[in-house]
Amino acid sequence: MSENAAPLFQPYQLGDLTLPNRLVMAPLTRNRAKPGTDAPYELHAEYYAQRASAGLLISEGSQISRQGQGYIHTPGIYSPAQVEGWRKVTEAVHKAGGRIFIQLWHVGRVSHVSLQENGAAPVAPSAIRANTKTFLESGFADVSEPRALELDDIKQILRDYETAARNAKDAGFDGVEIHGANGYLLDQFMKDGSNKRTDAYGGSIDNRTRLTVEAVEAVLKVWDKSRVGIRLSPAAVNDASDSDPQALFSHVVKKLDALGIGFIHLIEGATGGARDAVAVDYASLRKTFRGAYIANNGYDRQTAIDAVASGHADLVAFGRLYISNPDLAERLWLDAPLNEPNRATFYGGGAEGYTDYPFLKRVPA
Repeated sequence: MSENAAPLFQPYQLGDLTLPNRLVMAPLTRNRAKPGTDAPYELHAEYYAQRASAGLLISEGSQISRQGQGYIHTPGIYSPAQVEGWRKVTEAVHKAGGRIFIQLWHVGRVSHVSLQENGAAPVAPSAIRANTKTFLESGFADVSEPRALELDDIKQILRDYETAARNAKDAGFDGVEIHGANGYLLDQFMKDGSNKRTDAYGGSIDNRTRLTVEAVEAVLKVWDKSRVGIRLSPAAVNDASDSDPQALFSHVVKKLDALGIGFIHLIEGATGGARDAVAVDYASLRKTFRGAYIANNGYDRQTAIDAVASGHADLVAFGRLYISNPDLAERLWLDAPLNEPNRATFYGGGAEGYTDYPFLKRVPA
């Protein structure tokens, strides 16, 4: 079998949605939402439509509420202007033949008082400041001291997840991915380094994973199971660590499997870093879950081909390579050279480093 006939480049059936290949564009924070409204606009529509040949696009993380925002100029999915902005994106992607899920995001304690309504403290499972930074008008800055969520606050956050899921449907998305990774709110609750609660949301693994399960259940009130996924990261990111990640993630994946959702999206190791950054058997998690397994972190053409061919993964997500290669699916299929990303334009700005990366030159037959 030739490499460009490998399963990576073949269609995949995600519930009732047919993906033309097994390549996924990972969610990528780019900090380009419209100042004042945090809404996407025409530039975002062009950016995502350029990348529509991916089997599946997953949008950048989009906050489910003002409280859920942790970085400047990240898009939301809670206001009419944001829904309208995202509708431009989904229409452009669908016109280009693509499929797009939105990533629903609540950052929890990884935020700053300047981003919160009336300068309020960010929220967290416990009042423990994260040893990490956020991105503001002035550049990178230490995150603010959070306050611990009350039970009524948690109920409101679950309502926000459901509302955001409805807004995503109204905006024309094909499905949703819940952000349960990278030291943001759901990950903060799951990991015992950031969760010191003594109520129903703290202590045991079952209690610490409760909010994640409830957030998925809230979204399932709106979306068909096959159109819902979640992103998970066993490694410690943004100062959220756990004393027994294998036990924790084995438990939460079993819970997610019981809910019957479409996929789990695993960051294997530390984002952009070592794949063995944490002692977790990803193959065992993959076996535990009957839906699709999306593998992410440091994959290249050959390792992605091997991961799908061996059965380790159903789909493989690419992040940085999709920043600089809008036609990554074609380039990998042809084993063509790749554009190098310009790190200086990753966060903030306009079209430069966003929509101006070149496509492969088409040679007439």
